[in-house]
Amino acid sequence: MKRRSFLNTAPAAAIAATGCGSVEKIPAPVSSEITLAGKSLTALRDEHRYWLFDDFLPFMDKHVIDHEYGGFMCNTDREGTNITQNKRGWYEGRGIWVYSFLYNNFGKDQAWLDVAEKSVAFIMRHDPGRAKFWPEHFSREGEINGPHDSRGYGSLFIANGLSEYSAATGDSTYRTRAKEILLDFIDYYDRPTYAPGAAQGPLGKDAPLIPGARVLGVWMVMIRLTTQMLTHGDDPELKAINDRCIDAIMKHHFNPEFDLLNEIINHDMSRPDNEIAQLSYLGHAIETLWMLMHEAVRRKDKELFFTASEWFRHHTAVAWDDVYGGIFHALKHVNNNSFDTRSKALWAQEEVLVGALSVIEYAGEEWAHEWFDRMYSHVLEKYPLKQHGYPIWNLSADRKVTFVKRYTRVGNFHHPRHLMLNILALDRMIDRKGAVADVFS
Repeated sequence: MKRRSFLNTAPAAAIAATGCGSVEKIPAPVSSEITLAGKSLTALRDEHRYWLFDDFLPFMDKHVIDHEYGGFMCNTDREGTNITQNKRGWYEGRGIWVYSFLYNNFGKDQAWLDVAEKSVAFIMRHDPGRAKFWPEHFSREGEINGPHDSRGYGSLFIANGLSEYSAATGDSTYRTRAKEILLDFIDYYDRPTYAPGAAQGPLGKDAPLIPGARVLGVWMVMIRLTTQMLTHGDDPELKAINDRCIDAIMKHHFNPEFDLLNEIINHDMSRPDNEIAQLSYLGHAIETLWMLMHEAVRRKDKELFFTASEWFRHHTAVAWDDVYGGIFHALKHVNNNSFDTRSKALWAQEEVLVGALSVIEYAGEEWAHEWFDRMYSHVLEKYPLKQHGYPIWNLSADRKVTFVKRYTRVGNFHHPRHLMLNILALDRMIDRKGAVADVFS
């Protein structure tokens, strides 16, 4: 794979053509007889709808949504028993987004808006005001049950939820509050003392400290939030943040030594001189790259789309487990070829499906068909719990995706987001009779 290079221009147009694919042409329209994973587009769409409307949402309604106090009790096992009734700010923000997005895109069912509204009321009782992060843990009734969010992720998820809720209700005060949360977070993120100070996850607590670390996962959440908010209305400040995210991801987190995105770099955007420079959190990278593709579609920026899609292709190939299938979500040390093989998280597999379908819809690339088919077949074989007598899908498992009866959490975000985004994509593809979307020509 050839090294990438960048032009010294504005972020959205700063990407030179990659060596793996051409940005000079859009593939010919796909036949209306297109199949994916051996299914027609309509059959595939209907299968997605089953997993969302007949499997996931009924379980949530019965066991996870707190219809009395509002919010989401995600510490719930496979049988629907609430292990605790505690709630977390992260999951409130995520759940508000899911049910607001459902309302905005799938028929405006008042019951979905009611779920979002009750969670908003639950969380807004503890709005900390400007320049502060939100509490992270709550009792069922809504009392603060632990420290505030020290990293800001939970606050960004709340902003994401409030922005989509604003679009659902037409109440601009929630969009304003979402923007304030984002601006306050950036002020904190730009301080040289920003946490986390050490590499998260696969490198563990003994990893070297990186004061004021720049984190791919942070840019990832912000690029998605700003893309969604800009979809609902122009805003120069949000556009500037969006530009900055693209610049950070494409020019600084991208490591030309191995053509992968680093998860963590120094505060000044330089690369660490220790083993953290060898960390590529592949799940985040794959997720970030489909988000860049979606932003490229919004901007109608062909070079951004095709560069992100080629990087998506490379990261997926690197992450794939040739022995047991699926992807590893973390490459701890690139040059040592050391992967985190402890688990196969569902969210990481589903990010591949969102990204591959985006490439199919907007570019028609054959390699994206192949990756979608391979990943969808793997996921459908391994992750739905129906084969074990339970509803919903397995949130995380070992490398072989071995079924374990005892599990303690229900995911209320990545799984329904994947299903919703891909249902909408398949609907658009069906409407075009399989033709590639005419966005970049």
